[in-house]
Amino acid sequence: MVAADHAGLRSLGKNEVVGRIRAVLEQVPDPEIPALSIVDLGIVRDVTPARVLLTPTYTGCPATLAIEAMVRIALDQSGFGDVGIETTLSPPWTTDWISAEGRAKLKAYGIAPPVPAGTRAVECPQCGSTATEEVSRFGSTPCKAQWRCRDCLEPFDLFKCH
Repeated sequence: MVAADHAGLRSLGKNEVVGRIRAVLEQVPDPEIPALSIVDLGIVRDVTPARVLLTPTYTGCPATLAIEAMVRIALDQSGFGDVGIETTLSPPWTTDWISAEGRAKLKAYGIAPPVPAGTRAVECPQCGSTATEEVSRFGSTPCKAQWRCRDCLEPFDLFKCH
């Protein structure tokens, strides 16, 4: 039985069911950056009435199992208990998949959004200055680097581009 067979969902078309599932997923926060949803982060690769396809930000990401569990709970609580969850590593996730809204949320949360490879100007999410420098390639999580602003002197994470 697929989600469209549930009471109250029978009359919905495929696109409406997918839209409702996607709306549920938009409420699932990333466990490491709760200001972002997993949709903002771009790890929701595909949604059908039968399954949700996820791609972790990198192989071995410790949040992968937590994200899958949170998706399962959100789907179950929303009447989509029969929707499967699959994870794929190919093609690998890229920071290009972070939505424009997700990039804005990262900045508002105090994390500099990823910049294109080779770009030297990293904007401080606190004051907007580009007088910034990398302190360590390793930040609070493996997907972030530690940076500092030379103008406001605040440290911040930069979401690594990959």
